[in-house]
Amino acid sequence: LDSSTRILTTLEQRRAEFRKSPTALKQFITTEFNRMFDRDYAARLVLGVHGRGASDADVKLFADALADNLTARYGTSLLDFNTKLRVRIKSESPLPGNRGVKVSSEMLRDGGDPIPVDYLLRNVGGQWKAFDVMIEGISYVQTFKNQFDAPLRQKSIAQVAADLRAGKMQANGSN
Repeated sequence: LDSSTRILTTLEQRRAEFRKSPTALKQFITTEFNRMFDRDYAARLVLGVHGRGASDADVKLFADALADNLTARYGTSLLDFNTKLRVRIKSESPLPGNRGVKVSSEMLRDGGDPIPVDYLLRNVGGQWKAFDVMIEGISYVQTFKNQFDAPLRQKSIAQVAADLRAGKMQANGSN
């Protein structure tokens, strides 16, 4: 909740600056993403069977390429995001196998239905970090796992990461 509030507040306060400076926006997004998200663990989940036995370096390469691709595609759309949303935490429950916790929340908007947003978090070095986000029941990890399965059957993790970086492939976030 604190992170969501901080991000929404900063977007509102620095919107004009971010519109003028895409570099400042990218730096802000990258900093927040790294603070909140366990991107290497999420990347391993997205890679699924293709990540079994993969080196940490290949997983990091893929994680970085995916994060950069998403930031480049969706970063500026955050400037049009309704920062007047409020976040309400509904519940917190342990994940099976003591893998972490699921935090269920809702984004509340004036005049609209609440948007359910669930976060799956795990403890990384004493800090809770998200490794999956589900918006209206749609999982970030599962969506990208489905999207990248076919390319990873044909190419190495490093090749798919290179395609993401080069813009030959886009993380599209839709099933």
